[in-house]
Amino acid sequence: MKVLAIIPARGGSKGLPGKNIRPLLGKPLIGWTIEQAKASKYITEIFVSTDSQEIADVAERFGVSVPELRPAELASDTAPSSGFVVYTIEKLRREGKEFDYIILLEPTSPLRTSRDIDSAVELALSHPDKVGVVSLGKVHMEHPQIVKRINDNGEVIPYVSQEHKLTQRQQADAAYFPYGVIYMVKTEHFLQTHEFYGSRSLPYFIERWQCYEIDDIYDFVAIEAILKLTQK
Repeated sequence: MKVLAIIPARGGSKGLPGKNIRPLLGKPLIGWTIEQAKASKYITEIFVSTDSQEIADVAERFGVSVPELRPAELASDTAPSSGFVVYTIEKLRREGKEFDYIILLEPTSPLRTSRDIDSAVELALSHPDKVGVVSLGKVHMEHPQIVKRINDNGEVIPYVSQEHKLTQRQQADAAYFPYGVIYMVKTEHFLQTHEFYGSRSLPYFIERWQCYEIDDIYDFVAIEAILKLTQK
């Protein structure tokens, strides 16, 4: 079995410029994910997909060669995320490299561990009838049954319709958010659907403290504080 790990890292970030190489506890953000991928016993090859030479240079410092930059048309804000993955698969196929599974590891989720990666892979392999695995974190404060929206009259109304009114957050049923800790899918399924998860994907549940992704400076500060606690 061959597993390709793709680490996507665009150079342009409006929420936090330069976030993929911003030092997190003294290590570039992308370096955390590269080290986690390299520590996995299942990943066959690691591919960093980036449009930035600066990010490519950092990746190579961490032992991952970046033979080419992502084409500009696959690196814009409006480009679908499936585009660069298909491009990568086809590029490697032209080089004679085939993979049974694709794993997407987002550098903005550095709270994963290499054990998370291996556990998710083992989950997928133990269920060959499923198409893959997606990491899920339980939604706490921002549950969809509690979230509100503003209607055309400027009034506060439920974001989703409710059969039963909730009086306490604890009454809400379990809801989950797909965090970027790991997305794993069979290669052929992805090429057919351009989706990393769907109705035949299995959940890999992550811990409460892992339910953070870096989009802005506030996320970055929160994750840095969590890492300080968990690495003591």
